[in-house]
Amino acid sequence: MSIQIHINDRVIEAFQFSQETVKKPGTERELHKIIFDFKVTSNEYHDIAVLLYEMDFQIRVPEKNLDFPASISNYSTSITNLYQEGEVANYHLELVEKA
Repeated sequence: MSIQIHINDRVIEAFQFSQETVKKPGTERELHKIIFDFKVTSNEYHDIAVLLYEMDFQIRVPEKNLDFPASISNYSTSITNLYQEGEVANYHLELVEKA
């Protein structure tokens, strides 16, 4: 099952998704955290890299009724060089609501 995640103006099709809340350090305030995996092709690589380097995001997950500003708390990829035609990488991204 896939779910659409809107990161700024880009729609990402995630094939794994979970959500949780985390406490803001030193407070009782709970912040949204989403964790998801998605595929990136060699054709999409540049656009995704530019997007992730922005570091500040407006996140919308319509299916989960989520809408919040976020930043990256964890990120990894199965391939660091997607410049070869036809390559596909699995990306793992964790975003936490900005307090």
